[in-house]
Amino acid sequence: EVIPLRGVTAEAMAVPVLMFAVGVIGNIIAIAALSGSKQERKSSAFFALVCGLAVTDLLGTCLASPITIATYLNENVLYDNTNLCEFHSFLLLFFGVAGLSIICAMSAERYLAICCPYTYQRWGIDQHFARKCLFCIYLSNIAFCCLPVMGMAGSICQPSKTWCFINWRADKTLPASYSFLYASVSFLLILMTIVLNFAVCGNLLIMRRRKIQSPVTRGSARARWKALSSGVEAQMMTVLMVTSVVVLGCSAPLVVRVFSNQITWTENSHADLMAIRIASVNAILDPWIYILLRRTLFRKIQRFSKVFYIGRKGKAPISIIDSTMGSSIWLNHSYVYVLHKQ
Repeated sequence: EVIPLRGVTAEAMAVPVLMFAVGVIGNIIAIAALSGSKQERKSSAFFALVCGLAVTDLLGTCLASPITIATYLNENVLYDNTNLCEFHSFLLLFFGVAGLSIICAMSAERYLAICCPYTYQRWGIDQHFARKCLFCIYLSNIAFCCLPVMGMAGSICQPSKTWCFINWRADKTLPASYSFLYASVSFLLILMTIVLNFAVCGNLLIMRRRKIQSPVTRGSARARWKALSSGVEAQMMTVLMVTSVVVLGCSAPLVVRVFSNQITWTENSHADLMAIRIASVNAILDPWIYILLRRTLFRKIQRFSKVFYIGRKGKAPISIIDSTMGSSIWLNHSYVYVLHKQ
């Protein structure tokens, strides 16, 4: 989903090629890291959704980016081929809204696991449930993004001739309705993701405050759960907050441009180009945020916590979390159940 600036020089092609390579390599590493982690393989629903996101980003990068890179060799590739233009538009539409849908599903899964553990357990949310959710997301988004091909809206080659998208300055009711519909769905997904992430973080802070205020003994079960959850809380809060910023920063500009183009009919091809390029960065950042970044941050937070604890107490902290458990950011619903019970 790399949308570069026009040009045929080696320097101009370096940007989309580099973004394509980083996106492919990053997502392959992410999938390999997830597949090789025994602990995360056992952690069910959230793990399956993260794998789905990584696969989606990888497919989007592999399918859309080569078409864009080809426009550097022949700038009329999309302009002269209507079918290829419609296909490229479909790819950008589908992978944009599919990524937002999966991220929103991940946030909803964490919200249910932490804020509504009884509902989470009663619904039996596990890997199979998550896979069914991914299937529904793909199926519904394919149908939704095929509407322009079926005649509801047209796809046009943008002024830079490096990408195609829906006609977002249509003067007819049906195409204009689809533009507003696509932008509204994307906006709602972004809003729901941010609200759910902040709700999870707020609930974790409340749970942590309650645990701090409750006196515990060194060998008590409460002390074990407190030690286990503290590192996980720090990881989850960090990842969820970064996720909110990335989703808002990468997806919001394109949503704004869809609304702006359809409402004002004012052409600003540079702003449109920058919006789609920013949206394409999301597929590059996702694997590093969800898969790789968590381990480095966790180890730094864990080391800092130990040093701080030793400085305050003058003795070594209780070592509860082993390296295998510590590498996982996904809070299992059984842990949350125990915390809520206390």
